[in-house]
Amino acid sequence: MLLQTIAFYAFSAILLASAFMVISARNPVHSVFFLILAFFNAAGLFVLLGAEFLAMILVIVYVGAVAVLFLFVVMMLDVDFAELKSGAQQYILVGGGVGIVLLLELIGSAMMWKFSPAATVAAAHPTPTGISNTEAIGRILYTDYIYYFQIAGLVLLVAMIGAIVLTLRHRPGVRRQDIGKQNARVASEAMALVDVKPGQGA
Repeated sequence: MLLQTIAFYAFSAILLASAFMVISARNPVHSVFFLILAFFNAAGLFVLLGAEFLAMILVIVYVGAVAVLFLFVVMMLDVDFAELKSGAQQYILVGGGVGIVLLLELIGSAMMWKFSPAATVAAAHPTPTGISNTEAIGRILYTDYIYYFQIAGLVLLVAMIGAIVLTLRHRPGVRRQDIGKQNARVASEAMALVDVKPGQGA
Protein backbone atom coordinates (compact mmCIF):
# COMPACT_ATOMS: atom_id res chain seq x y z
CA MET A 1 0.00 0.00 0.00
CA LEU A 2 2.87 2.36 0.76
CA LEU A 3 4.41 1.67 -2.65
CA GLN A 4 1.12 2.49 -4.39
CA THR A 5 0.85 5.75 -2.46
CA ILE A 6 4.39 6.75 -3.40
CA ALA A 7 3.72 5.87 -7.04
CA PHE A 8 0.48 7.87 -7.01
CA TYR A 9 2.15 11.02 -5.69
CA ALA A 10 5.10 10.58 -8.06
CA PHE A 11 2.87 10.20 -11.13
CA SER A 12 0.65 13.08 -10.00
CA ALA A 13 3.55 15.44 -9.36
CA ILE A 14 5.19 14.73 -12.71
CA LEU A 15 1.82 15.00 -14.46
CA LEU A 16 1.10 18.44 -12.96
CA ALA A 17 4.63 19.67 -13.66
CA SER A 18 4.60 18.47 -17.27
CA ALA A 19 1.10 19.95 -17.82
CA PHE A 20 2.36 23.31 -16.56
CA MET A 21 5.39 23.07 -18.86
CA VAL A 22 3.12 22.42 -21.86
CA ILE A 23 1.65 25.91 -21.57
CA SER A 24 4.78 27.67 -20.32
CA ALA A 25 7.48 26.31 -22.66
CA ARG A 26 8.64 28.79 -25.28
CA ASN A 27 9.49 26.16 -27.85
CA PRO A 28 6.37 24.43 -29.27
CA VAL A 29 8.32 21.23 -29.88
CA HIS A 30 9.21 21.11 -26.19
CA SER A 31 5.54 21.64 -25.37
CA VAL A 32 4.61 18.55 -27.39
CA PHE A 33 7.28 16.51 -25.61
CA PHE A 34 5.95 17.62 -22.23
CA LEU A 35 2.45 16.70 -23.43
CA ILE A 36 3.67 13.18 -24.22
CA LEU A 37 5.20 12.98 -20.74
CA ALA A 38 1.88 14.07 -19.23
CA PHE A 39 0.06 11.34 -21.17
CA PHE A 40 2.47 8.66 -19.90
CA ASN A 41 2.00 9.73 -16.29
CA ALA A 42 -1.77 9.83 -16.70
CA ALA A 43 -1.57 6.28 -18.03
CA GLY A 44 0.38 5.33 -14.90
CA LEU A 45 -2.42 6.73 -12.74
CA PHE A 46 -4.94 4.65 -14.72
CA VAL A 47 -2.86 1.54 -14.04
CA LEU A 48 -2.90 2.31 -10.31
CA LEU A 49 -6.70 2.59 -10.49
CA GLY A 50 -6.97 -0.82 -12.12
CA ALA A 51 -7.99 0.55 -15.53
CA GLU A 52 -5.30 -1.07 -17.65
CA PHE A 53 -7.36 -0.81 -20.82
CA LEU A 54 -7.72 2.96 -20.50
CA ALA A 55 -4.00 3.26 -19.80
CA MET A 56 -3.11 1.35 -22.98
CA ILE A 57 -5.62 3.35 -25.04
CA LEU A 58 -4.12 6.58 -23.68
CA VAL A 59 -0.61 5.49 -24.65
CA ILE A 60 -1.48 3.99 -28.03
CA VAL A 61 -3.97 6.58 -29.27
CA TYR A 62 -2.84 9.85 -27.71
CA VAL A 63 0.91 9.28 -27.48
CA GLY A 64 1.25 7.12 -30.57
CA ALA A 65 -1.03 9.13 -32.84
CA VAL A 66 -2.24 12.49 -31.59
CA ALA A 67 0.92 13.75 -29.88
CA VAL A 68 3.18 12.49 -32.67
CA LEU A 69 0.88 14.16 -35.21
CA PHE A 70 1.14 17.42 -33.26
CA LEU A 71 4.91 17.07 -33.27
CA PHE A 72 5.08 16.54 -37.04
CA VAL A 73 2.71 19.43 -37.71
CA VAL A 74 4.70 21.80 -35.48
CA MET A 75 7.99 20.75 -37.08
CA MET A 76 6.74 20.84 -40.68
CA LEU A 77 4.77 24.09 -40.63
CA ASP A 78 6.84 27.23 -41.08
CA VAL A 79 5.04 29.31 -38.46
CA ASP A 80 6.50 32.52 -37.12
CA PHE A 81 5.78 32.01 -33.42
CA ALA A 82 7.39 35.32 -32.49
CA GLU A 83 4.80 37.12 -34.61
CA LEU A 84 1.99 35.09 -33.07
CA LYS A 85 3.12 35.87 -29.54
CA SER A 86 3.56 39.56 -30.24
CA GLY A 87 -0.20 40.14 -30.48
CA ALA A 88 -1.10 37.98 -27.48
CA GLN A 89 -0.14 40.59 -24.91
CA GLN A 90 -3.34 42.56 -25.45
CA TYR A 91 -5.38 39.56 -24.26
CA ILE A 92 -3.49 39.04 -21.01
CA LEU A 93 -6.15 40.70 -18.84
CA VAL A 94 -9.02 38.79 -20.45
CA GLY A 95 -7.15 35.50 -20.30
CA GLY A 96 -6.09 36.09 -16.71
CA GLY A 97 -9.67 36.86 -15.70
CA VAL A 98 -10.98 33.70 -17.34
CA GLY A 99 -8.24 31.68 -15.69
CA ILE A 100 -9.04 33.07 -12.24
CA VAL A 101 -12.75 32.30 -12.71
CA LEU A 102 -11.96 28.72 -13.72
CA LEU A 103 -9.61 28.34 -10.76
CA LEU A 104 -12.27 29.55 -8.34
CA GLU A 105 -14.79 27.14 -9.87
CA LEU A 106 -12.38 24.22 -9.47
CA ILE A 107 -11.66 25.15 -5.87
CA GLY A 108 -15.39 25.44 -5.13
CA SER A 109 -16.08 22.08 -6.75
CA ALA A 110 -13.32 20.44 -4.73
CA MET A 111 -14.59 21.91 -1.46
CA MET A 112 -18.18 20.78 -2.09
CA TRP A 113 -17.25 17.33 -3.36
CA LYS A 114 -18.79 14.46 -1.43
CA PHE A 115 -18.64 10.71 -2.01
CA SER A 116 -21.93 8.87 -1.89
CA PRO A 117 -22.10 5.39 -0.30
CA ALA A 118 -22.86 3.89 -3.71
CA ALA A 119 -19.71 5.44 -5.16
CA THR A 120 -17.66 4.02 -2.28
CA VAL A 121 -19.00 0.54 -2.94
CA ALA A 122 -18.37 0.90 -6.68
CA ALA A 123 -14.80 2.04 -6.04
CA ALA A 124 -14.20 -0.97 -3.79
CA HIS A 125 -15.54 -3.35 -6.47
CA PRO A 126 -14.86 -1.70 -9.85
CA THR A 127 -15.75 -4.75 -11.97
CA PRO A 128 -18.01 -7.75 -11.34
CA THR A 129 -16.48 -11.04 -10.37
CA GLY A 130 -15.20 -13.06 -13.33
CA ILE A 131 -15.30 -10.16 -15.81
CA SER A 132 -12.19 -8.38 -16.99
CA ASN A 133 -11.84 -4.62 -17.03
CA THR A 134 -11.98 -4.46 -20.83
CA GLU A 135 -15.13 -6.59 -20.99
CA ALA A 136 -16.87 -4.44 -18.37
CA ILE A 137 -16.07 -1.25 -20.31
CA GLY A 138 -17.30 -2.87 -23.53
CA ARG A 139 -20.59 -3.94 -21.94
CA ILE A 140 -21.31 -0.45 -20.63
CA LEU A 141 -20.13 1.31 -23.78
CA TYR A 142 -22.11 -0.80 -26.24
CA THR A 143 -25.30 -1.10 -24.18
CA ASP A 144 -26.07 1.93 -22.01
CA TYR A 145 -24.04 4.45 -24.01
CA ILE A 146 -24.29 3.05 -27.54
CA TYR A 147 -26.12 6.09 -28.91
CA TYR A 148 -23.60 8.51 -27.43
CA PHE A 149 -20.81 6.37 -28.84
CA GLN A 150 -22.35 6.46 -32.32
CA ILE A 151 -22.91 10.22 -32.09
CA ALA A 152 -19.27 10.74 -31.10
CA GLY A 153 -18.15 8.68 -34.09
CA LEU A 154 -20.42 10.71 -36.39
CA VAL A 155 -19.02 13.98 -35.03
CA LEU A 156 -15.45 12.76 -35.63
CA LEU A 157 -16.39 11.68 -39.18
CA VAL A 158 -17.86 15.11 -39.94
CA ALA A 159 -14.77 16.79 -38.48
CA MET A 160 -12.48 14.62 -40.62
CA ILE A 161 -14.44 15.38 -43.79
CA GLY A 162 -14.48 19.09 -42.94
CA ALA A 163 -10.71 19.12 -42.42
CA ILE A 164 -10.17 17.40 -45.78
CA VAL A 165 -12.49 19.84 -47.58
CA LEU A 166 -10.85 22.88 -45.99
CA THR A 167 -7.31 21.77 -46.85
CA LEU A 168 -8.04 20.45 -50.36
CA ARG A 169 -6.47 22.60 -53.05
CA HIS A 170 -7.07 22.06 -56.76
CA ARG A 171 -3.94 23.27 -58.52
CA PRO A 172 -3.74 23.35 -62.32
CA GLY A 173 -1.10 21.24 -64.01
CA VAL A 174 -1.04 18.55 -61.29
CA ARG A 175 -1.59 14.99 -62.49
CA ARG A 176 -4.40 13.29 -60.57
CA GLN A 177 -5.74 9.79 -60.48
CA ASP A 178 -9.11 9.18 -62.17
CA ILE A 179 -10.55 5.92 -60.83
CA GLY A 180 -13.52 5.90 -63.23
CA LYS A 181 -11.29 6.33 -66.27
CA GLN A 182 -8.97 3.58 -65.09
CA ASN A 183 -11.83 1.13 -64.54
CA ALA A 184 -13.33 1.90 -67.98
CA ARG A 185 -10.04 1.30 -69.79
CA VAL A 186 -9.88 -1.62 -72.23
CA ALA A 187 -6.93 -3.84 -73.09
CA SER A 188 -6.15 -1.95 -76.30
CA GLU A 189 -5.67 1.26 -74.31
CA ALA A 190 -3.58 -0.38 -71.61
CA MET A 191 -0.82 -1.80 -73.84
CA ALA A 192 0.62 -1.49 -77.31
CA LEU A 193 2.22 -4.34 -79.27
CA VAL A 194 5.35 -3.26 -81.11
CA ASP A 195 7.10 -5.45 -83.67
CA VAL A 196 10.76 -4.80 -83.00
CA LYS A 197 13.10 -5.95 -85.75
CA PRO A 198 16.45 -7.53 -84.91
CA GLY A 199 19.00 -4.84 -84.18
CA GLN A 200 16.40 -2.10 -83.62
CA GLY A 201 15.88 -2.67 -79.90
CA ALA A 202 17.23 -0.53 -77.15
